[in-house]
Amino acid sequence: MTTTEKGNLGEQLASEHLVQNGYTILAKQWRFGRNEIDLIAQKEEDICFVEVKLRDNDWGGKPFQFVSKDKQRRVIKAAHHYLNKHADDHLNARFDIISIIHNAQHKSLEHIENAFFPML
Repeated sequence: MTTTEKGNLGEQLASEHLVQNGYTILAKQWRFGRNEIDLIAQKEEDICFVEVKLRDNDWGGKPFQFVSKDKQRRVIKAAHHYLNKHADDHLNARFDIISIIHNAQHKSLEHIENAFFPML
């Protein structure tokens, strides 16, 4: 499976999880310049910017542990621009990670709400 195929599979599994749990998907692979947000979802008054990380195994760490500080900064930057263009002021923004292990023997998904925060 190519990196793109893994990314698409991860985003599909994450989207299904979110919808099953009452979220509405607002955007997939939303871009601002070179920065991308995998999924943007809303549930009630929360708008969630979701980074999806899929790996074949957890050798060396869980998938969410591979979301670097640099990646977090890029997601936050893109989210800021998304909010300026699209969101109501009364929504609460948060940054989540959906961490997925997916292989022939094992499938697991962990949704980590408020996984990281913008720096002041």
